[in-house]
Amino acid sequence: MTLSVAEITGLIGSYLWPFFRIAALMMAAPIFSSNFVNVRSRLLIALAVSFIIVPTIPNLAPAVEPLSSDGLLIVAHQILIGVCMGFMLQLLFNGFIIAGQIIAMQMGLGFASMIDPQNGVSVPVISQLYLIFVTLVFLSLDGHLILLRVLAESFVTLPIGTTGLPHTSYRDIAAQASWMYAAGVIVALPAIGSLMVVNLAFGILSRAAPQISPFSIGFPLTINLGFVIILITLSSASAHLVTMTDEMLQMIRALVTPNG
Repeated sequence: MTLSVAEITGLIGSYLWPFFRIAALMMAAPIFSSNFVNVRSRLLIALAVSFIIVPTIPNLAPAVEPLSSDGLLIVAHQILIGVCMGFMLQLLFNGFIIAGQIIAMQMGLGFASMIDPQNGVSVPVISQLYLIFVTLVFLSLDGHLILLRVLAESFVTLPIGTTGLPHTSYRDIAAQASWMYAAGVIVALPAIGSLMVVNLAFGILSRAAPQISPFSIGFPLTINLGFVIILITLSSASAHLVTMTDEMLQMIRALVTPNG
């Protein structure tokens, strides 16, 4: 069996260009981009996903020389698409990190921070609690599998080519930062309201009985009540995660469907 240069180029491109989009997603998406998953494992996962997805997509690769200027442009666009998809899902997880930071500041634990082993940055311990909780719930809901499904659909809605994402898509991604902060406030809102009532009660107590120092009993009690409020509101946080995950995946679908 003999293969022409064009056939060999098409065969290489049919797996090479999707690999760049998939690998970029693995490098940017939460869980896959965690420090627990080394670079070699991410590349192996990207290769495995490429071999699974590519045969299911019709008319995948354009007839372009991989080392030409058009081929390099296609590679750049595929990396940008994968990074944007992973970055948008990162906004979902960062929303819960912001919620943990808000709650920690309200209950007096804003000074208690630790190094997040997933991202390698310092975050409050409450944010780390929410991040672990969200990660476990996300995996239990098969969110990683749904993300891979959206990734496979993106090769149909946004085929491989020299055009890539519209320039307006990058502006829309930057605008999603407001969605992240709003999501964090929504998750933390029950705790904010409850702890505000507690602080208001201590303020009234300090005015009614000045001999009682609110610093001696207020801070420990606020921290203890904060943990109780977190325990009570965790079920609502999981419900918010389900809703926000569905909303974010719809945003990712809209991102890779320019004409949709």
